[in-house]
Amino acid sequence: MFITANDPNRTSWLEVENSSDFPIQNIPFGVFITKDDVITIGTRIGNFAIDLSALQMLGYFKDIELTDDVFLQDSLNDFIAAGKKTWRAVRNRVAEIFDTKNDTLKNNQKHRDVIIFDIKDIEMQLPVLIGDYTDFYSSREHATNVGKMFRDPNNALLPNWLHIPVGYHGRSSTVVPSGVNIKRPMGQTLPKGESLPVFGPSKRVDFELETGFITTDGNLMGENIPVNQAEDYIFGMVLLNDWSARDIQTWEYVPLGPFLAKNFGTSISPWVVTLDALEPFRVASPTQNPAPLPYLQQKGDKAFDINLEVYITPKNAEGKLICQSNFKYLYWTMSQQLAHHTINGCKINSGDLMGSGTISGTEPTSFGSLLELTWGGTKPIEMPDGSTRTFIEDYDTITMKGYCQNNEIRIGFGEVSSMLLPATVTVK
Repeated sequence: MFITANDPNRTSWLEVENSSDFPIQNIPFGVFITKDDVITIGTRIGNFAIDLSALQMLGYFKDIELTDDVFLQDSLNDFIAAGKKTWRAVRNRVAEIFDTKNDTLKNNQKHRDVIIFDIKDIEMQLPVLIGDYTDFYSSREHATNVGKMFRDPNNALLPNWLHIPVGYHGRSSTVVPSGVNIKRPMGQTLPKGESLPVFGPSKRVDFELETGFITTDGNLMGENIPVNQAEDYIFGMVLLNDWSARDIQTWEYVPLGPFLAKNFGTSISPWVVTLDALEPFRVASPTQNPAPLPYLQQKGDKAFDINLEVYITPKNAEGKLICQSNFKYLYWTMSQQLAHHTINGCKINSGDLMGSGTISGTEPTSFGSLLELTWGGTKPIEMPDGSTRTFIEDYDTITMKGYCQNNEIRIGFGEVSSMLLPATVTVK
């Protein structure tokens, strides 16, 4: 089935600003609550949210094979499980319905009243019920920077890094959508020069600029997903902030890796942008040397040219753009991550979330964490109000944005934005 929704010449009868992340060529998927407290699955064009359950009940998807309640759920999981053919058919149909040349819905005010909502009148929810969350470590620049700071600068990468997409299993219970604030975590840290740890709030809370991809049911336990088929099992992508407590992480990560430093909060953008929508922005990923083992060797361009930005905004003060990076910098692709994740027979389910790992480029302004941007706190960032940041302070808001753009269209993710609140956990 062709991706007719991506026609760059298509325009919508809904008003869409030229700078919008959500033209008719995007058609992402999400879950929202209407002003009448009805939860539904929908999509977005411009500043309008579209109720897909209402479209289905009114017959607009009548020749697409869908279960009657697929859009009446409080998550996208069932729709994702329907598979790539169904996702593509729905996107194509939505593009047809809202095309300037199609007056069917445009001229039916009664239908429009129950299908179309102003974006200001809805509340976005977590788009999927996340059963499992895995976070990778796939930026060579980020891994090198961290290795230089904490290990031998001449041997920054560990011996396995160029051979496998390194990852760890995170905690799905604390994955939240944009707008849900995060509390500063408590934990053990080892003060500099001391031999015994202390307990208290983390003093080095950081963001990590990442993207995430969401899977469909991919394989049976004991089977793997081949690298060149992996994209058939990737529903779409979100922006992801992997909140990190660097001082807790430094004390705990040997020998088994991240734990409390990473599982206190992970924020994602609420609209899932499909790989179909990103198709016009495919690019080659970095050259891999040495060549990976055969099960990780991929054909064709598997990266996407996605511009990424990070802003810090103190409470009641002007914010600042502190990072500009790009998804295409990642050394290991989503296809390789998924192929490696399943090569041992690990089962992948509908709604699983896979984080890319921090996305850093070669320039200092493209480093995807404060750990790198301030080089471990030794190079403070000056804010517009005259204050400085080495790590995130209470009531700072971290906002990440992402978009693709060429001479014809712009496809964006919106944003993921959350404030860091003071710690409240006490021990008696």
